[in-house]
Amino acid sequence: MAAPAEPGHSPGFKKPPALLRLKRKRPVRRSDSDGAAEAAAAPSPRGSGAARRRNPFSSLDNAPRRAAAAPQPPAATPAGGDPSAVPFWQFLEPACEEKPPGRAEPAESSDILALSQDLHSPLAVPKAPSSPRQEFPADWSIKTRVLFMSSQPFAWAEHLKGHEEAQGVAQHCRAAETSLPRSVQEPRLCSELRCAFQQSLLYWLHPSLPWLPLFPRLGADRSMAGKACPWAQDEALQQVLMSDWSVSFTSLYQLLRARLCPYFYVCSAQFSVLFRAAGLAGSAEPTAAIAPTTRGLRHAMRAEGIEFSLPLLEESGARKQKNSEESLDTETAEGVRAGSSVEDVGEPAPSDDDDDGSFSWLEEMGVQDKVKKPDTISIQLRREKHEVQVDHRPESLVLVRGSNTFRLLNFLISCRSLVAVAGPQAGLPPTLLSPVAFRGGTLHTLKARTVSGRARVPGGFEDVFSLEVLGPVLPHALHALTLVLGPAQRGSFRALLSPHEPSAAFNARPGPPQEDEQQELPACGLHPRTLAQLRQCPTLGKSSLRLLEMKDYSYTWKA
Repeated sequence: MAAPAEPGHSPGFKKPPALLRLKRKRPVRRSDSDGAAEAAAAPSPRGSGAARRRNPFSSLDNAPRRAAAAPQPPAATPAGGDPSAVPFWQFLEPACEEKPPGRAEPAESSDILALSQDLHSPLAVPKAPSSPRQEFPADWSIKTRVLFMSSQPFAWAEHLKGHEEAQGVAQHCRAAETSLPRSVQEPRLCSELRCAFQQSLLYWLHPSLPWLPLFPRLGADRSMAGKACPWAQDEALQQVLMSDWSVSFTSLYQLLRARLCPYFYVCSAQFSVLFRAAGLAGSAEPTAAIAPTTRGLRHAMRAEGIEFSLPLLEESGARKQKNSEESLDTETAEGVRAGSSVEDVGEPAPSDDDDDGSFSWLEEMGVQDKVKKPDTISIQLRREKHEVQVDHRPESLVLVRGSNTFRLLNFLISCRSLVAVAGPQAGLPPTLLSPVAFRGGTLHTLKARTVSGRARVPGGFEDVFSLEVLGPVLPHALHALTLVLGPAQRGSFRALLSPHEPSAAFNARPGPPQEDEQQELPACGLHPRTLAQLRQCPTLGKSSLRLLEMKDYSYTWKA
């Protein structure tokens, strides 16, 4: 029924509410084939060669029709041809495609239904293996969150009994190896599985302040703001905390030298340090990696006699030199073909570094008194320009090897920049993280919770189960969790990893692999398979694992 005409308006005028009511009562639209046939049969007012004039008022009526006419993937559109029945994630790009480095990570409160699209997206991405592997590469970055997803429930990881928790703690402290079958038929009834799960969640921490989040420390001022810090204005208390921290730090280093501790982290408000024992990461001697660093810190280390290298910066420089040599060879070959001389083509371009050399050419021109020569400070700043540009970046990673790690220990204990002098972290010693017990260390457990829901898939709906583990998830803990989840989830699960970005640079290769059969770590407290993985030379560079999938007990991953 048409709306009554208003005074001053044409009889065909309709109010917006009336127009909406007519749209609700409108019958089912004609199919695209009928509309196309009518459009083809209608005569063109300007002849067959001219395009029809677009109706500016047809956007509202034709929007659904254009959406239906848009090309869709064959598997995404149902047989009925109705685009409204297509799942919304079919129009999104796959979650595992290559993303720019600055992409946002899922928040800790992300819904499992919102992340379920990652469970069904393919894994054909760069930096991924061409075929499944029996083991994934070692990742030395610390994870702040790991979300495991599977079509099998994680109910076996809930509500551990008292004796299972106690047995898991005892196995961790005694470095007991747990052997699980390839597949567990009833995970909820398998006490060994639940004890091994509890064992994989344990780590050691110093200092232990339950009301303060002690990891991460870089950029954690906002999370620590407003917390009680009684040592902030008490220098005597700060000295006591630092003295106790020095004892724990020295204890960890001695365990590392004795190969009783495989590795540990020192996390401060300015940078983080990873100490690794001899035999790990393809190195036959102890190593220490520091990231990120500044020119001032590197200058202070040189002043203390600590020898170090910048592996990522050196690798980038070697790559640029190789590319320049290849381009020079190409230009030389083209110049020879063009008839030019090789000497002219190979002549290097003038460089800014010539300014710090001889200025005799000014005297030859007779203008030596009119031109102001650069002073020594300007020349030095120009030389150090490339070094300053890498500050606070992954390329500023510093690698210390051998006996220099002991000098680094003494340097860090007396380093003023190790402890913040202002802000919420003022006077608080760095955080020590270790997979094994040490003097002054406190045993902590990673937080784990299970979530279940239903996700929409192309065929309808399916149950999706997830297990969320909140960090700090150390490298050995990630591998230990996969050893437990493989048998429990029948060899099929997927993990979304959220790394602490500054620690991703620890995946840089410390140097060429060194063969030394005497570098064994039999009593370091790790599972033999986990130890074998950490002994391999790093291959991820300055990136870290973002996506890990096990299918039929074989791994594929994305970095």
